[in-house]
Amino acid sequence: MIKVAVAGYAGRMGSAVVDAVTAAEDMEVVAGIDPFGKEAPFATFASIDELLASGVEAEVLVDFTQPSVVAETLAKALPAGLNCVVGTTGMSRETLDSLAASAAKGACLFYAPNFTTGAVLMMQFARAAAPYFPEAEVIEMHHCNKKDAPSGTAVRTAQMIAEARDLTSAAPGSETEIEGCEGARGALVDGVPVHSVRSMGFVASQEIIFGSMGQSLTIRHDSWDRTSYMPGVLLGIREVGAREGLIVGLENFMD
Repeated sequence: MIKVAVAGYAGRMGSAVVDAVTAAEDMEVVAGIDPFGKEAPFATFASIDELLASGVEAEVLVDFTQPSVVAETLAKALPAGLNCVVGTTGMSRETLDSLAASAAKGACLFYAPNFTTGAVLMMQFARAAAPYFPEAEVIEMHHCNKKDAPSGTAVRTAQMIAEARDLTSAAPGSETEIEGCEGARGALVDGVPVHSVRSMGFVASQEIIFGSMGQSLTIRHDSWDRTSYMPGVLLGIREVGAREGLIVGLENFMD
């Protein structure tokens, strides 16, 4: 039985993680961390410091909290030997590398910009298409309360496209933006334009538009409910204990 602690257990994503772990036969929630916590059928703490001092034994910490607090939590959990499954986006690769370097021997930091299997496949399909199209743009759409833009999925998708191709876009860029409308061409991530939409009516959607002479290809993924993340989260919890160091991307476990 895998013993799991959930950071942000009282939030919407945290509550979904608690429900998914509770329903799984091979794991259990033994602790929750949340400064705005609520009554729960497991030990609850206001901070990672309280959890580590409590003597409650957890093997895996799942964190879907806020970019402003996740690094501080991981900086204490990893040296204590907790394996960490993280879906909070907004951290740089440098921060992830630094956190992983602080981990106790045998501990693993598993970070995924997206835990839905469909989104992972979307990124893989985009990587496969990238060498054949000189133009590619990413448009991501999320709920209006998302704290970071662009999304971690969009950033990772753009990076994967750039890694997979040896092409230079001929499309006009930010130099064509008219005065007062700067940003119309989006943010460049490794040379790939990325556009972020924040609005009520979305949970998480993304499309990649590829173009070449006389044709276009659009790859799109939509998530309508947070339960779509849970199979990936459970896979991460099951696999992280057998790994060490930093692992980025759910595709590493889907093989």
